[in-house]
Amino acid sequence: MRLGIALGHPQPPATPHDLVELGREAERLGYDSAWVAEAWGADAVSLLAWLGASTTRIRLGSAVLQVAGRTAANTAMTAATLDLLSGGRLLLGLGNSGPQVVSGWHGQEWDRPLERLREYVETVRAVLRRDEIDLGGGGKPLRLMIEPLRPDLPIYVAALAPKAVALALAIGDGWLPIFWSPERARDVFPLHLAREGFDIAPLVRVAVGDDVEAARDSLKPGYAFYVGGMGSRTRNFYNDLMARFGYEAEAHEIQDLFLAGNHREAAARVPDRFVDEVALVGPAERIRDRLAAWRESGATTMLVSTRDPAALRAVAEAAL
Repeated sequence: MRLGIALGHPQPPATPHDLVELGREAERLGYDSAWVAEAWGADAVSLLAWLGASTTRIRLGSAVLQVAGRTAANTAMTAATLDLLSGGRLLLGLGNSGPQVVSGWHGQEWDRPLERLREYVETVRAVLRRDEIDLGGGGKPLRLMIEPLRPDLPIYVAALAPKAVALALAIGDGWLPIFWSPERARDVFPLHLAREGFDIAPLVRVAVGDDVEAARDSLKPGYAFYVGGMGSRTRNFYNDLMARFGYEAEAHEIQDLFLAGNHREAAARVPDRFVDEVALVGPAERIRDRLAAWRESGATTMLVSTRDPAALRAVAEAAL
C-alpha cells in the first residue's frame, strides 16, 4: 500500500505556501504522491503547478478538480500542460462535487451528474489522444496543439454514492473515496468490479498523540461538517455514506444538530467507534497496529490527511 498526502485546500490561517511546504516534507519522507483539493477558495491547478516546481519526484494529484468549474477540453489542456512541466507526474482527479457547490458557486444545474461525468471523462481522454474534438456550436473540429507526454494520463474519479462508485470503477484508473472503513468497505462498495492495477486511494485523517480521546475529538468537527453541513437535509452524500457504514441514527442526529447551528454538539455526537474505523488516531504504536486493517481492506494507496509534519512522519515510519 502506497502512501500519499492529502493536502486539501488552504483555509485560514493556512496559506497556499504552507501546503506546498508540507508537500515538500512529504517528498522528503518518501511519500509517493501529494494531492490538492479545491472548494470555493484557492484553485487546485495553481497549487499543483507551484508544488510541481518545488519538488522533483513526488507525484502530483488533483483531489479533485470540480468538473462544473471547467470545460472538459480546458481540463485536458491543463492536465497535458502540468504533466509536461512536471515530467509525467500528474494524476488527474475529477469529481462532480455536490449540488451546493455546482449550483450555488458555479451557477450550473445539478442534473444528470453521472452522465455528465462519464461524458466529461470521455472528452478529456479524447483530447489527450489528440482526437479531433467537435462539441457543437458550429465551429470547426480542433485537435490539441501540443503533444501530451502521456496520452493515457491516469484519471481518478471521486465518488461516494453506489452508482457513482460503480461508474468510477468502470471509467477511471483510480478511485478517491473520502470516508473508508476497512471493516465495512467490501460490504458497502462494489470492490469486486475493480480491474487489475486499479488504484483505490481513500483519504484517511490522522491525529497522533498519547491521548487517544483528545486525538479523536480533534477530528470530530471535520466529520460533523461533512456529515451535517455539506449538502441539504434531503441530499447529503456524506451523510448517506455514514449511514451505509452502519451509523444511520447518528448521521441523522449530527445533521439535525448541525443544520440547527449547534456545530459543537454535532461534533460531540460523532461516535468514537466511527472515528476509530475511518481515521488513524493515537500514539504511533496504535497507528502501526491499525495499518494492517487498511492493507487488507482493498485500498492500494492511503492518502494521509494532516497538517502536522510530526503526524506525517509517524505514519511514514509506521508503514515501514
